Amino acid sequence: MNIKVNGKPENTAVENLAVYLRGRGLAPETLVVEHNGEVIRADRWADTLLREGDRLELLSFVGGG
Repeated sequence: MNIKVNGKPENTAVENLAVYLRGRGLAPETLVVEHNGEVIRADRWADTLLREGDRLELLSFVGGG
């Protein structure tokens, strides 16, 4: 299926958000995910299904000084 991630087209066969994010190796404790305009809490990632045309925005927070 075709989705957009941070504004860029991507093709994936993954069916839910948790598996998708795990496959990208992203650290859940530093990640905010927006799915089709709605911020999704980490405890709902496994229940959030991905569908054709979905839009994801992935924001990762990095500490520094």
